[in-house]
Amino acid sequence: MNTPGSSLADLARSGRPIGVGVIGLGARGSWAERSHLPALRAVPGFELRALSTSSKQSAERSGRKHGVRRAFGTAAELAACDEVDLVVVAVKVPHHRELVRTVLTAGKSVLCEWPLGNGLAEAEDMARLARAHAVPTVVGLQARSHPAFAYTRHLVADGYVGEVLSTTVVGSGGAWGATVGPADHHVLDAANGATLLTVPFGHALDGVASVLGEPEELRIRAASRRTSAVDTETGRPVPMTAADQVVASGRLPGGAVATFHYRGGTSRGTNFRWEINGTEGDLVLTAPVGHPQLSPLTLEGGRGTSTALAPLTVPEAHARVPRLDPRADAPAYAVAHAYQRLLDDLREGTAHVPDFAHGVVRHRSIEQYVL
Repeated sequence: MNTPGSSLADLARSGRPIGVGVIGLGARGSWAERSHLPALRAVPGFELRALSTSSKQSAERSGRKHGVRRAFGTAAELAACDEVDLVVVAVKVPHHRELVRTVLTAGKSVLCEWPLGNGLAEAEDMARLARAHAVPTVVGLQARSHPAFAYTRHLVADGYVGEVLSTTVVGSGGAWGATVGPADHHVLDAANGATLLTVPFGHALDGVASVLGEPEELRIRAASRRTSAVDTETGRPVPMTAADQVVASGRLPGGAVATFHYRGGTSRGTNFRWEINGTEGDLVLTAPVGHPQLSPLTLEGGRGTSTALAPLTVPEAHARVPRLDPRADAPAYAVAHAYQRLLDDLREGTAHVPDFAHGVVRHRSIEQYVL
Protein backbone atom coordinates (compact mmCIF):
# COMPACT_ATOMS: atom_id res chain seq x y z
CA MET A 1 0.00 0.00 0.00
CA ASN A 2 0.99 3.65 -0.20
CA THR A 3 2.77 5.46 2.61
CA PRO A 4 -0.06 5.75 5.13
CA GLY A 5 -1.82 9.09 5.46
CA SER A 6 -1.61 10.51 8.94
CA SER A 7 -5.29 10.17 9.83
CA LEU A 8 -5.68 6.47 8.96
CA ALA A 9 -2.29 5.56 10.40
CA ASP A 10 -2.95 7.58 13.56
CA LEU A 11 -6.25 5.78 14.05
CA ALA A 12 -4.58 2.39 13.67
CA ARG A 13 -1.78 3.28 16.08
CA SER A 14 -4.14 4.77 18.66
CA GLY A 15 -6.25 1.66 18.89
CA ARG A 16 -9.37 3.55 17.87
CA PRO A 17 -11.43 1.74 15.22
CA ILE A 18 -11.15 2.68 11.56
CA GLY A 19 -14.63 3.52 10.28
CA VAL A 20 -15.49 1.60 7.11
CA GLY A 21 -18.14 2.22 4.47
CA VAL A 22 -18.88 -0.45 1.86
CA ILE A 23 -20.19 0.34 -1.62
CA GLY A 24 -22.06 -2.71 -2.87
CA LEU A 25 -23.08 -4.38 0.40
CA GLY A 26 -26.45 -5.68 -0.67
CA ALA A 27 -29.00 -7.82 1.15
CA ARG A 28 -29.16 -10.71 -1.32
CA GLY A 29 -25.89 -12.62 -1.20
CA SER A 30 -23.46 -10.07 -2.67
CA TRP A 31 -19.71 -10.68 -2.60
CA ALA A 32 -19.37 -7.96 0.03
CA GLU A 33 -21.93 -9.75 2.20
CA ARG A 34 -20.12 -13.09 1.93
CA SER A 35 -16.59 -11.77 2.40
CA HIS A 36 -16.07 -8.20 3.59
CA LEU A 37 -18.90 -8.20 6.12
CA PRO A 38 -17.70 -11.21 8.18
CA ALA A 39 -14.06 -10.19 7.67
CA LEU A 40 -14.58 -6.70 9.07
CA ARG A 41 -16.48 -8.09 12.06
CA ALA A 42 -13.70 -10.57 12.78
CA VAL A 43 -10.78 -8.11 12.82
CA PRO A 44 -10.58 -5.76 15.83
CA GLY A 45 -9.56 -2.33 14.63
CA PHE A 46 -12.30 -1.88 12.02
CA GLU A 47 -15.90 -0.82 12.47
CA LEU A 48 -18.50 -1.05 9.69
CA ARG A 49 -20.37 2.25 9.88
CA ALA A 50 -22.00 2.82 6.52
CA LEU A 51 -23.03 1.23 3.25
CA SER A 52 -24.39 2.30 -0.11
CA THR A 53 -26.13 0.42 -2.89
CA SER A 54 -27.81 1.38 -6.15
CA SER A 55 -30.75 3.14 -4.47
CA LYS A 56 -31.77 4.60 -1.14
CA GLN A 57 -34.48 1.95 -0.74
CA SER A 58 -32.18 -1.02 -1.32
CA ALA A 59 -29.52 0.56 0.91
CA GLU A 60 -32.03 0.90 3.75
CA ARG A 61 -33.09 -2.74 3.35
CA SER A 62 -29.46 -3.81 3.48
CA GLY A 63 -28.78 -1.57 6.46
CA ARG A 64 -31.64 -3.15 8.40
CA LYS A 65 -30.51 -6.66 7.53
CA HIS A 66 -26.88 -6.12 8.46
CA GLY A 67 -27.37 -3.72 11.37
CA VAL A 68 -25.59 -0.83 9.67
CA ARG A 69 -27.02 2.49 10.82
CA ARG A 70 -25.96 4.75 7.95
CA ALA A 71 -27.31 3.62 4.56
CA PHE A 72 -26.86 5.80 1.49
CA GLY A 73 -28.29 5.68 -2.00
CA THR A 74 -25.14 7.08 -3.63
CA ALA A 75 -21.42 6.55 -3.29
CA ALA A 76 -20.86 10.30 -3.04
CA GLU A 77 -23.00 10.50 0.10
CA LEU A 78 -21.12 7.61 1.68
CA ALA A 79 -17.72 9.09 0.81
CA ALA A 80 -18.75 12.41 2.36
CA CYS A 81 -19.77 10.80 5.65
CA ASP A 82 -17.52 12.04 8.46
CA GLU A 83 -17.74 8.67 10.25
CA VAL A 84 -16.12 6.84 7.30
CA ASP A 85 -12.32 6.67 7.09
CA LEU A 86 -11.95 3.81 4.58
CA VAL A 87 -14.29 3.03 1.67
CA VAL A 88 -14.54 -0.47 0.18
CA VAL A 89 -15.59 -0.67 -3.48
CA ALA A 90 -17.14 -4.10 -4.03
CA VAL A 91 -19.22 -3.84 -7.20
CA LYS A 92 -18.87 -5.01 -10.80
CA VAL A 93 -15.63 -4.06 -12.54
CA PRO A 94 -17.04 -1.53 -15.08
CA HIS A 95 -18.06 0.73 -12.17
CA HIS A 96 -14.73 0.65 -10.30
CA ARG A 97 -13.05 3.68 -11.84
CA GLU A 98 -16.03 6.03 -11.43
CA LEU A 99 -16.61 5.03 -7.81
CA VAL A 100 -12.93 5.11 -6.86
CA ARG A 101 -12.67 8.58 -8.38
CA THR A 102 -15.61 9.70 -6.23
CA VAL A 103 -14.00 8.31 -3.07
CA LEU A 104 -10.53 9.72 -3.74
CA THR A 105 -11.93 13.14 -4.64
CA ALA A 106 -13.58 13.16 -1.21
CA GLY A 107 -10.14 12.59 0.31
CA LYS A 108 -10.89 9.12 1.65
CA SER A 109 -8.76 6.00 1.59
CA VAL A 110 -10.11 3.20 -0.58
CA LEU A 111 -9.96 -0.58 -0.92
CA CYS A 112 -11.05 -1.60 -4.40
CA GLU A 113 -11.79 -5.17 -5.38
CA TRP A 114 -9.78 -6.92 -8.10
CA PRO A 115 -9.63 -6.42 -11.05
CA LEU A 116 -8.76 -2.85 -10.14
CA GLY A 117 -9.91 -1.43 -13.46
CA ASN A 118 -11.54 -2.62 -16.64
CA GLY A 119 -8.16 -3.01 -18.26
CA LEU A 120 -4.69 -1.57 -17.72
CA ALA A 121 -5.49 1.98 -18.86
CA GLU A 122 -8.23 2.37 -16.24
CA ALA A 123 -5.99 0.92 -13.52
CA GLU A 124 -3.21 3.37 -14.42
CA ASP A 125 -5.67 6.27 -14.27
CA MET A 126 -6.87 5.20 -10.81
CA ALA A 127 -3.31 4.83 -9.54
CA ARG A 128 -2.41 8.32 -10.81
CA LEU A 129 -5.40 9.81 -9.03
CA ALA A 130 -4.50 7.97 -5.82
CA ARG A 131 -0.96 9.37 -5.94
CA ALA A 132 -2.34 12.87 -6.45
CA HIS A 133 -4.52 12.59 -3.35
CA ALA A 134 -1.80 10.86 -1.29
CA VAL A 135 -4.08 8.54 0.67
CA PRO A 136 -3.60 4.84 1.44
CA THR A 137 -5.07 2.48 -1.14
CA VAL A 138 -5.56 -1.29 -1.25
CA VAL A 139 -6.40 -3.58 -4.15
CA GLY A 140 -8.26 -6.79 -3.38
CA LEU A 141 -5.60 -9.33 -4.28
CA GLN A 142 -6.01 -11.21 -1.01
CA ALA A 143 -4.59 -14.64 -1.90
CA ARG A 144 -1.12 -13.47 -0.80
CA SER A 145 -2.59 -12.70 2.65
CA HIS A 146 -4.04 -16.20 3.13
CA PRO A 147 -2.15 -17.95 5.97
CA ALA A 148 -1.44 -20.97 3.75
CA PHE A 149 0.25 -18.72 1.18
CA ALA A 150 2.10 -16.84 3.92
CA TYR A 151 3.41 -20.10 5.39
CA THR A 152 4.38 -21.40 1.95
CA ARG A 153 6.31 -18.16 1.41
CA HIS A 154 8.12 -18.74 4.70
CA LEU A 155 8.93 -22.37 3.85
CA VAL A 156 10.38 -21.49 0.44
CA ALA A 157 12.45 -18.64 1.88
CA ASP A 158 13.68 -20.97 4.63
CA GLY A 159 14.93 -23.51 2.09
CA TYR A 160 12.31 -26.24 2.51
CA VAL A 161 12.43 -27.17 -1.18
CA GLY A 162 16.04 -26.08 -1.74
CA GLU A 163 16.52 -24.27 -5.03
CA VAL A 164 13.20 -23.90 -6.83
CA LEU A 165 13.35 -25.70 -10.17
CA SER A 166 9.78 -25.36 -11.40
CA THR A 167 6.22 -24.62 -10.40
CA THR A 168 2.91 -25.71 -11.92
CA VAL A 169 -0.62 -24.41 -11.37
CA VAL A 170 -3.78 -26.10 -12.64
CA GLY A 171 -7.16 -24.55 -11.85
CA SER A 172 -10.82 -24.41 -12.82
CA GLY A 173 -12.67 -21.11 -13.06
CA GLY A 174 -16.08 -22.33 -11.89
CA ALA A 175 -17.74 -19.87 -14.26
CA TRP A 176 -17.00 -19.85 -18.01
CA GLY A 177 -18.15 -23.47 -18.27
CA ALA A 178 -21.22 -25.24 -19.67
CA THR A 179 -23.72 -23.42 -17.46
CA VAL A 180 -24.09 -19.96 -15.95
CA GLY A 181 -26.24 -18.64 -13.11
CA PRO A 182 -28.62 -15.75 -13.82
CA ALA A 183 -26.53 -13.35 -11.72
CA ASP A 184 -23.27 -14.19 -13.50
CA HIS A 185 -24.02 -13.40 -17.14
CA HIS A 186 -21.72 -10.36 -17.00
CA VAL A 187 -18.56 -12.48 -16.57
CA LEU A 188 -19.15 -14.13 -19.95
CA ASP A 189 -18.80 -10.79 -21.74
CA ALA A 190 -15.12 -9.98 -22.20
CA ALA A 191 -15.94 -6.27 -22.38
CA ASN A 192 -16.87 -6.25 -18.69
CA GLY A 193 -13.32 -7.05 -17.56
CA ALA A 194 -14.16 -9.90 -15.14
CA THR A 195 -12.90 -12.91 -17.09
CA LEU A 196 -11.18 -16.24 -16.53
CA LEU A 197 -7.93 -14.44 -17.37
CA THR A 198 -8.33 -11.49 -15.02
CA VAL A 199 -10.13 -13.10 -12.06
CA PRO A 200 -9.08 -16.70 -11.14
CA PHE A 201 -5.88 -16.66 -13.21
CA GLY A 202 -5.03 -13.13 -12.03
CA HIS A 203 -5.55 -14.01 -8.36
CA ALA A 204 -3.52 -17.21 -8.71
CA LEU A 205 -0.69 -15.46 -10.55
CA ASP A 206 -0.49 -12.83 -7.83
CA GLY A 207 -0.39 -15.51 -5.13
CA VAL A 208 2.38 -17.39 -6.91
CA ALA A 209 4.36 -14.19 -7.41
CA SER A 210 4.05 -13.36 -3.71
CA VAL A 211 5.80 -16.64 -2.88
CA LEU A 212 8.26 -17.14 -5.75
CA GLY A 213 8.74 -13.62 -7.13
CA GLU A 214 7.42 -11.75 -10.14
CA PRO A 215 7.85 -13.66 -13.41
CA GLU A 216 10.76 -12.34 -15.41
CA GLU A 217 9.23 -13.78 -18.57
CA LEU A 218 5.66 -14.90 -19.25
CA ARG A 219 3.72 -15.99 -22.33
CA ILE A 220 -0.05 -16.23 -22.03
CA ARG A 221 -2.46 -17.71 -24.54
CA ALA A 222 -6.23 -17.48 -24.17
CA ALA A 223 -8.61 -19.64 -26.18
CA SER A 224 -12.38 -19.93 -26.60
CA ARG A 225 -13.51 -23.54 -26.75
CA ARG A 226 -17.06 -22.64 -25.72
CA THR A 227 -18.97 -19.78 -27.29
CA SER A 228 -22.02 -19.93 -25.00
CA ALA A 229 -23.27 -21.24 -21.67
CA VAL A 230 -26.74 -22.41 -20.65
CA ASP A 231 -28.59 -20.30 -18.08
CA THR A 232 -29.40 -22.52 -15.11
CA GLU A 233 -32.87 -21.00 -14.62
CA THR A 234 -34.20 -20.54 -18.13
CA GLY A 235 -32.25 -23.20 -20.03
CA ARG A 236 -31.45 -20.64 -22.72
CA PRO A 237 -27.98 -20.16 -24.21
CA VAL A 238 -26.02 -17.06 -23.17
CA PRO A 239 -23.24 -15.82 -25.53
CA MET A 240 -19.71 -16.13 -24.15
CA THR A 241 -17.07 -13.81 -25.61
CA ALA A 242 -14.59 -14.30 -22.74
CA ALA A 243 -12.04 -17.08 -23.19
CA ASP A 244 -12.65 -20.34 -21.33
CA GLN A 245 -9.03 -21.57 -21.53
CA VAL A 246 -5.88 -19.78 -20.33
CA VAL A 247 -2.42 -21.31 -20.66
CA ALA A 248 0.78 -19.57 -19.59
CA SER A 249 4.44 -20.42 -19.26
CA GLY A 250 7.44 -18.44 -18.19
CA ARG A 251 10.53 -18.05 -16.07
CA LEU A 252 10.81 -16.90 -12.46
CA PRO A 253 13.70 -15.15 -10.68
CA GLY A 254 16.63 -17.55 -10.55
CA GLY A 255 15.55 -19.38 -13.69
CA ALA A 256 12.75 -21.61 -12.34
CA VAL A 257 10.16 -22.65 -14.93
CA ALA A 258 6.48 -21.78 -14.35
CA THR A 259 3.40 -23.16 -16.08
CA PHE A 260 -0.31 -22.39 -15.60
CA HIS A 261 -3.49 -23.82 -17.03
CA TYR A 262 -6.91 -22.43 -16.13
CA ARG A 263 -10.05 -23.84 -17.71
CA GLY A 264 -13.67 -22.73 -17.46
CA GLY A 265 -16.26 -24.60 -15.43
CA THR A 266 -15.33 -27.31 -12.94
CA SER A 267 -13.45 -30.57 -13.24
CA ARG A 268 -14.32 -34.01 -11.93
CA GLY A 269 -10.63 -34.27 -11.18
CA THR A 270 -8.45 -31.34 -10.11
CA ASN A 271 -9.94 -27.88 -9.51
CA PHE A 272 -6.86 -26.30 -7.94
CA ARG A 273 -3.37 -27.71 -7.55
CA TRP A 274 -0.16 -25.75 -7.17
CA GLU A 275 3.14 -27.60 -7.03
CA ILE A 276 6.53 -26.12 -6.16
CA ASN A 277 9.36 -28.49 -7.04
CA GLY A 278 12.91 -27.95 -5.85
CA THR A 279 16.28 -29.63 -5.43
CA GLU A 280 15.50 -30.68 -1.84
CA GLY A 281 11.74 -31.07 -1.68
CA ASP A 282 8.24 -30.36 -2.95
CA LEU A 283 5.27 -28.31 -1.73
CA VAL A 284 1.69 -28.76 -2.92
CA LEU A 285 -1.37 -26.59 -2.26
CA THR A 286 -4.80 -27.88 -3.27
CA ALA A 287 -8.36 -26.58 -3.02
CA PRO A 288 -11.84 -27.75 -4.04
CA VAL A 289 -12.32 -24.74 -6.33
CA GLY A 290 -9.92 -22.85 -8.58
CA HIS A 291 -10.07 -19.54 -6.70
CA PRO A 292 -7.39 -19.85 -3.99
CA GLN A 293 -8.29 -16.41 -2.64
CA LEU A 294 -11.70 -17.62 -1.45
CA SER A 295 -11.26 -21.36 -0.97
CA PRO A 296 -10.09 -23.60 1.88
CA LEU A 297 -6.50 -24.57 1.12
CA THR A 298 -4.64 -27.76 1.99
CA LEU A 299 -0.84 -27.63 2.21
CA GLU A 300 1.36 -30.72 1.91
CA GLY A 301 5.10 -31.19 1.60
CA GLY A 302 7.93 -33.66 1.41
CA ARG A 303 11.70 -33.27 1.45
CA GLY A 304 14.98 -35.09 1.92
CA THR A 305 14.56 -38.85 2.08
CA SER A 306 10.76 -38.70 2.22
CA THR A 307 9.13 -40.37 -0.79
CA ALA A 308 5.61 -39.01 -0.25
CA LEU A 309 3.77 -35.86 0.69
CA ALA A 310 2.58 -35.27 4.24
CA PRO A 311 0.14 -32.67 5.61
CA LEU A 312 1.71 -29.42 6.84
CA THR A 313 -0.13 -27.46 9.52
CA VAL A 314 -0.08 -23.69 9.18
CA PRO A 315 1.37 -22.27 12.43
CA GLU A 316 -0.80 -20.04 14.58
CA ALA A 317 1.64 -17.18 13.94
CA HIS A 318 0.31 -17.00 10.38
CA ALA A 319 -3.36 -17.52 11.30
CA ARG A 320 -4.05 -14.04 12.65
CA VAL A 321 -7.87 -14.02 12.68
CA PRO A 322 -9.02 -16.70 15.15
CA ARG A 323 -12.67 -15.66 14.93
CA LEU A 324 -12.92 -17.17 11.44
CA ASP A 325 -12.59 -20.80 10.41
CA PRO A 326 -10.49 -21.39 7.26
CA ARG A 327 -13.06 -23.84 5.88
CA ALA A 328 -16.44 -22.73 7.18
CA ASP A 329 -15.59 -19.07 6.53
CA ALA A 330 -13.48 -19.58 3.42
CA PRO A 331 -14.80 -16.63 1.32
CA ALA A 332 -13.96 -14.20 4.15
CA TYR A 333 -10.80 -15.85 5.48
CA ALA A 334 -8.14 -14.36 3.19
CA VAL A 335 -10.00 -11.03 3.08
CA ALA A 336 -9.89 -10.84 6.88
CA HIS A 337 -6.16 -11.52 6.88
CA ALA A 338 -5.69 -8.76 4.30
CA TYR A 339 -7.47 -6.37 6.68
CA GLN A 340 -5.22 -7.53 9.52
CA ARG A 341 -2.12 -6.97 7.39
CA LEU A 342 -3.43 -3.51 6.47
CA LEU A 343 -3.57 -2.67 10.18
CA ASP A 344 0.00 -3.93 10.54
CA ASP A 345 1.12 -1.75 7.63
CA LEU A 346 -0.55 1.33 9.07
CA ARG A 347 0.88 0.77 12.53
CA GLU A 348 4.39 -0.27 11.49
CA GLY A 349 4.96 1.62 8.23
CA THR A 350 5.35 -1.61 6.24
CA ALA A 351 3.87 -2.35 2.81
CA HIS A 352 2.64 -5.94 2.73
CA VAL A 353 -0.87 -5.30 1.41
CA PRO A 354 -0.93 -4.53 -2.34
CA ASP A 355 -1.88 -0.96 -3.27
CA PHE A 356 -3.11 0.55 -6.54
CA ALA A 357 0.45 0.74 -7.90
CA HIS A 358 0.71 -3.01 -7.39
CA GLY A 359 -2.64 -3.43 -9.08
CA VAL A 360 -1.20 -1.72 -12.14
CA VAL A 361 1.75 -4.13 -12.09
CA ARG A 362 -0.62 -7.10 -12.01
CA HIS A 363 -2.80 -5.72 -14.82
CA ARG A 364 0.32 -5.11 -16.90
CA SER A 365 1.70 -8.59 -16.20
CA ILE A 366 -1.50 -10.04 -17.62
CA GLU A 367 -2.15 -7.75 -20.58
CA GLN A 368 1.35 -7.27 -21.95
CA TYR A 369 2.10 -11.01 -22.07
CA VAL A 370 -1.05 -12.21 -23.85
CA LEU A 371 -0.08 -13.53 -27.26
